[in-house]
Amino acid sequence: MKTAVLIIDDEVKLRSLLARLLQLEDYEVSEAGDCQSGLKKLAQQDFPVVLCDVKLPDGNGVELTAEIKQKYPLTEVILLTAYGNIPDGVKAIKNGAFDYLVKGDDNNRIITLLAQATEKALRQRSGSRMSVQGKIPTDFQNIIGRSPAIQKAIELAEKVAPTNASILLTGETGTGKDVFAQAIHQASMRKDKAFVALNCAALSREIIESELFGHKAGAFTGAIKDKKGLLEEAHEGTLFLDEIGEMPLDLQTKLLRVLENGEFLKVGQTKTQKVDVRIIAATNRNMEQESNNGQFRMDLYYRLATFAIHLPSLNERLEDIPSLVQHFMEQFSQKLNKKISRAHPEFLKALHQHQWRGNIRELRNTIERACILSETSQLESDSLPWDFLQPSSNTTSGILSLREVEKRHISRMLEHTHGNKTQTAELLGIGLTTLYAKIKEYQL
Repeated sequence: MKTAVLIIDDEVKLRSLLARLLQLEDYEVSEAGDCQSGLKKLAQQDFPVVLCDVKLPDGNGVELTAEIKQKYPLTEVILLTAYGNIPDGVKAIKNGAFDYLVKGDDNNRIITLLAQATEKALRQRSGSRMSVQGKIPTDFQNIIGRSPAIQKAIELAEKVAPTNASILLTGETGTGKDVFAQAIHQASMRKDKAFVALNCAALSREIIESELFGHKAGAFTGAIKDKKGLLEEAHEGTLFLDEIGEMPLDLQTKLLRVLENGEFLKVGQTKTQKVDVRIIAATNRNMEQESNNGQFRMDLYYRLATFAIHLPSLNERLEDIPSLVQHFMEQFSQKLNKKISRAHPEFLKALHQHQWRGNIRELRNTIERACILSETSQLESDSLPWDFLQPSSNTTSGILSLREVEKRHISRMLEHTHGNKTQTAELLGIGLTTLYAKIKEYQL
């Protein structure tokens, strides 16, 4: 489901250009030209994120931010201004703005910040910062696949779930580590408490620290009141730390303290707090190698890996493709209001021959695309991206440099996601900022 974003700006051409950019990133965009129109749209529809100009015909975006946050506290506001100044920036943050950007100077930051603001807004909306309470529970019965590889992972997860042991989920990007984490929580004694998640790769060091441990009022500029961290939110429940290998070393030390004695310090606090939380971590890296290289604390690795579960790649469980296709086909048929009930044998054959670098996430995106293109009750091969139907597309005569291989792969992923850079970064297992740097480097 696309995230809805509201743009409030009286410059029609700029607003339309920004709207088009966000639509290419797979956001659902609405527009307003002034404060009153913006507030009216907010009253009619839920917008996780608002991009708002500072100078508007009927008011000031900094003041509007305070009104939006008062009425819609779960909505994040990013302010845009043609002429930035420090007093406005400070006031904007105090009024609850997610960030304050100068048009032109900070254009390359908009997409990255929007992704971060979206993640924060959706995390808050799902209750207790991504608590699964109130949602349809994910349990082991919902994990699709009968292959030996996935069944072994499920068996291990079922055995450890009732305990309080820390768990490390390993495997390539897109293998369903978040689904397993939620299933373990639902099968544990903590299932009636919060399940809280944090992606360590999506946020800066400062934001991770504040989000994870919380902060005291006055701890830094813009910290106008005490804030609970995810550890407190997850008290007596489960904290899921995705992409744990991206966590800065100094924060790893603080996390180790939590695992060893259940104590932590908020940012700006001098007295420790106690917390009872089960930690499930996930990574696509070789953590033992990272530890040996000094990139990750070895003592923290061993604490997290009390019980490690490796999730197989889709290439290791190709026999599960038909059942996964059926599941996604039913899901998207309902979402798109179409009656698609089967997949042509040639369609399934092409899926089996494909190299799934993005794993189940890539398969899901492929089926969604095919369902959108399908005009019959059957998914046909012509609804697949071009590289699925060209066996030679992954090979070439002569020897390619690593640079050329990377360039071609990124290009194919961008084509596969129709230019959606957020989705492409997820499939490639890299940060959005890194992807933008690669696109610039290779002139894609």
